[in-house]
Amino acid sequence: MPYSAVPPPDSVHVVTGSSTEPLAARPDPERSTWSSVAADVLVRPVGDGLAVALSAPGHEIERIALRWALPQPEGVRILGDAWERSYGELEWGVMRPERTLPWYWLAHDPRSGGTTGMGVQVRPAAFCSWTVDPAGVTLWCDVRSGGSAVVLGHRVLDVATVRAVVGADGEGPFAVHRRLCRALSPGTSPSTAPLVGSNNWYHTYGEFDVDTILADADLVAGLAGDHAVRPFSVVDGGWSPGGGAAGGPWDTGTGSFTDMPAVAERIRAAGARPGLWFRPATSRVRTGYTRTTPLGGMWPLDLSLPESLEVIGADVRRFRAWGYELLKHDFSTFDVLGRFGHAFQGARLTSPGWSFADRSRTTAEILVGLYRVIHDNADGAVVLGCNTVGHLAAGLQTAQRTGDDTSGRQWERTRRMGVNTLAFRLAQHGSFFTVDPDCVPATPQTPWELNRQFLDLVARSGTALFLSVDPASRTPRVDADLRAAVRIALDGGEPGGVEPLDWVHTSAPRRWRTGDRETTYAWESAWGTDPLLSGIE
Repeated sequence: MPYSAVPPPDSVHVVTGSSTEPLAARPDPERSTWSSVAADVLVRPVGDGLAVALSAPGHEIERIALRWALPQPEGVRILGDAWERSYGELEWGVMRPERTLPWYWLAHDPRSGGTTGMGVQVRPAAFCSWTVDPAGVTLWCDVRSGGSAVVLGHRVLDVATVRAVVGADGEGPFAVHRRLCRALSPGTSPSTAPLVGSNNWYHTYGEFDVDTILADADLVAGLAGDHAVRPFSVVDGGWSPGGGAAGGPWDTGTGSFTDMPAVAERIRAAGARPGLWFRPATSRVRTGYTRTTPLGGMWPLDLSLPESLEVIGADVRRFRAWGYELLKHDFSTFDVLGRFGHAFQGARLTSPGWSFADRSRTTAEILVGLYRVIHDNADGAVVLGCNTVGHLAAGLQTAQRTGDDTSGRQWERTRRMGVNTLAFRLAQHGSFFTVDPDCVPATPQTPWELNRQFLDLVARSGTALFLSVDPASRTPRVDADLRAAVRIALDGGEPGGVEPLDWVHTSAPRRWRTGDRETTYAWESAWGTDPLLSGIE
């Protein structure tokens, strides 16, 4: 059936630690209350949407499930989002009833050309996912606190607001996808300013000094020339005493980075804007506000404790006082859940049994609290989230790394991660945040004839363009390509934007609308795609 207003669910279940219970409906003129011994689920219309709330005094709740009898046509193709970053897995797939579709789903019927979809608005209080089968769709709201059931007490939890879209006649799936993302992010006002710069990670992988950063700043400033929009030069992981991707404390640098305000000033003097990477949610030392079990040799902060958020807020204010205008925060999903998104195993987000100190709040609420603290203390700086849950952080960060790492070592990884995330999450650009498909590398280990195509597409898309250029890879041809792309990106991308055209049929679209013309990119190496080089690096 075509729909844009969300109908009431046909059934509701609640999952406790020991059972799955059906709830009985008690409709009234303004809302429907679904009740069992363990919980009440309250559903009420909000405009075209449907607000869902949970009350469970005296009971521990893990998930709630809302079911709609919305049959799907035979042969339909299904698209969902990713929990945090995507990992090259996004695609219009066949209907698989057990497939977890985080946050929203879209269904495209190749025969009729019609596209419909449903999702939850950004910043819900639960990790929300969908399953789609021939008979209907189910919304699963994970309200756990860590790996344990939430204990709400007498709180009424505003779980999520559901929205839906239906494509108009002749409206393609990309346009419907974009319209759904806009419907799911009311009130967000992402910055439309071009986001362009250099990032040293993919030619140093954490082994660098101040001279390396200044060379990057000189390069990107030179590529920008006299453009009014100035690019960033980001100091990525490796500047702090832990080195590489280690955690805090974040009160000093190491090696040639002991005077971080001076580093920022030297970047600025080179003609670029200084940016800084940090890992906010873990510490190299155990404190009274870290969790009791280490993770990867470090101590995750318990983000349900006010003391943890106070430390993170102070870190952000310190970076701003040092003079950094872009703050890239990383690893928080891993540090909270103990897994990256590719290891979530569908809807199994974390190991069972553990909980935050405050079990009355859900994991989703706690993560939103982290993002809000960083946003509120950033004092107008560009905030770039990496390994953050974009659906929870939308409206609280300027940009989101929407895919896993590209690579300065394997082109196949850049193709798999970068092209895929740009195609399948581009609809979120300008609605949730500025999409960052990750860096375009220029290194001796990766073929420039392929990297330059990714460079061209990212620049024309108007999404974030960050360059990771090994000086050993520079030639007149490379520099000319970089300069042309940087100028396009600083102008805001191709007028009219870009759109994947063959994305219903492939995970790495080759045909794109760029402005008012069609462009074909050849992502394959001469020998095709090597399956041994396309996995997680």
